Amino acid sequence: MTPAARVQTAAELLDDILAGAPAEQVLTRWARASRFAGSKDRAAVRDHVYDVLRRRRSVRPVALPESGRALMLGLLAQDGADIEALFAGGGYGPAPLSEAERAALAERPDAIDLPDWIVPSLQAALGAAFRPNMEAMRHRAPVILRVNLRKTTPEAAAEALRGEGIKTRPMTLVETALEVTEGARRVAQSAAYRDGLVELQDASSQAAIAALEIAEGARVMDYCAGGGGKTLAMAGRAKGQFFAHDIDAGRMRDLPLRAKRAGVSVTCLEPREIAAKAPFDLVFCDAPCSGSGTWRRTPDAKWRFREADLEALLPVQAAILDEAAALVGAQGRLVYATCSLLPEENTDQITRFLAARPEWRLEMTRHWTLSDGCDGFFMASLRRQD
Repeated sequence: MTPAARVQTAAELLDDILAGAPAEQVLTRWARASRFAGSKDRAAVRDHVYDVLRRRRSVRPVALPESGRALMLGLLAQDGADIEALFAGGGYGPAPLSEAERAALAERPDAIDLPDWIVPSLQAALGAAFRPNMEAMRHRAPVILRVNLRKTTPEAAAEALRGEGIKTRPMTLVETALEVTEGARRVAQSAAYRDGLVELQDASSQAAIAALEIAEGARVMDYCAGGGGKTLAMAGRAKGQFFAHDIDAGRMRDLPLRAKRAGVSVTCLEPREIAAKAPFDLVFCDAPCSGSGTWRRTPDAKWRFREADLEALLPVQAAILDEAAALVGAQGRLVYATCSLLPEENTDQITRFLAARPEWRLEMTRHWTLSDGCDGFFMASLRRQD
């Protein structure tokens, strides 16, 4: 594919996304149907689409109706590309520019790349850090690896990756985190990944796990485990009994294999099995949330997320906290976490929980934002007193 053909393809896929189709579904369907497109073509088209979605407001030419073509024009103009060459009308590339399009590109919108309704809450939550976080959200997230301390050291893992053409640098946020600076697309096929020396995991999640004290032999439940990344991170830091549960058991499908690769033992539990295994010394709840701290990784989500979605999530989060609290043993800990930047999902939930439960006390809270070089993440650790 020529660069112009990649632009035209991205514009067409964006039209499908603007019509309501999920971005990942659109891209996957196109890739499967387009055998002529090589890996570099697929990567380039994907990058175009996701770059637009991260900057959908600020790249749209204000004088043009929103469309895939208009958004690609705005993106390329913002990035300083040779638009006349790309929009020349040849081959499979986009049609030449109209005079209206040329005039529209002269106006640069000054817009925040968020839905309007969510801006006040994030401004209140982030304060002076709001603008830096919004700027970070406009760009691709770094690829971060977690070093499995059960099998290796950060230095040895970095050396092993370097031998496979994957360059990394350590992060000050947490000792286990390596930021990939070159060769990110090789990670999943590397021996270091295959042999369980490293896992893909953002530094904020790693820092949250590192902040927890997990006693040797502790019984630990990851109550909203998803794929089990945080379960593996906890198991990688201490020897104990580790259990995982998710309301959608399919999300944990790969966890046994990943645990074996990591050299740890994790027991996946169905809902009916949890009560028999309780109580636990630590119950970790990475609750379903807006995902606002990860929107630069999934930019489609921020445009699909509505105020009604937030209102529907809040009682679910509160119910999960209440359910998980019942599984914690005497003097045990309950950890509530989200990958959200919104106070409604974070501190407000903890305030509600503590107001209704005097037998619990707050041990600590931690907030990470994109200004820290990682995804947004919130964690609160609560101790049972009775």
